[in-house]
Amino acid sequence: MVRNFLDLEKKFSSPKTSQFVVIPCPHETTVSYGKGTKYGPQAIIDASKYLEEFDEELHHVTYKKVGVHTTKTTKKSELIKTCLKVLKSKKIPIVLGGEHSISPEVVKAAKAVYPDLSVLHFDAHADLDDIYEGSKQSHACAARRMLEICPVVSVGIRNISEAGYKFAKESKQIEKIHFGNNLLRDEDILAKLSNTVFISFDVDVFDPSIMPSTGTPEPGGLLWKQIINLLKKLCKEKKVIGADFVELAPIESLAAPDFMIAKLIYKLMGYIL
Repeated sequence: MVRNFLDLEKKFSSPKTSQFVVIPCPHETTVSYGKGTKYGPQAIIDASKYLEEFDEELHHVTYKKVGVHTTKTTKKSELIKTCLKVLKSKKIPIVLGGEHSISPEVVKAAKAVYPDLSVLHFDAHADLDDIYEGSKQSHACAARRMLEICPVVSVGIRNISEAGYKFAKESKQIEKIHFGNNLLRDEDILAKLSNTVFISFDVDVFDPSIMPSTGTPEPGGLLWKQIINLLKKLCKEKKVIGADFVELAPIESLAAPDFMIAKLIYKLMGYIL
């Protein structure tokens, strides 16, 4: 078990000097098909130890410029308090889930500090149900709950319920949903966001061919280059104040998806920098 993201020595992982704060939150209570998201945070942290520290695209060692602190494991009920502390200190939280139901908690904290907030929501599923399997806090309601806090733009959607579609049409949220089979240009996506952006990243936005390690995979997903290009443009044009990465359900003896998400997080840190 790796102690912190990138397995950094104290010099580069101090809570006082680090610009990024990784917050593991292995919450899992409403998963509806495949299980195992509670193991996602540690799998990402373990894989991060083996990342190449030098970024060949950005030409620097990102963590040496910004520092990356990793907190102790945080419960969903503690997320708002934990994230508020990080955000108020002008640091950038990177929350590792766990299931997608944790995201509205993080967004509540971000909205309290950054009133001009919008969410860029990567997902295979629209997550617009008001209630799912008897719970308004289900992972399938994550975007609906975030919408009650601030505007949300969704990317990569390949699955939407009838109730969710009806809500999207009536609320005009449908205009901010970019379906995986008809994805708009990156510029069109960014134009719908405010200047201050939080990223909520469900790993099932990736195609199952490269991301099988998730509870509800959907065919027709996005690939690495598409995601990276959008994130790069986002960080160039907007102020990204935090992110979560959720719904990774590790598969034993299949490390590639864990490593991919760890690298995606490290790349995002470099782009924000």
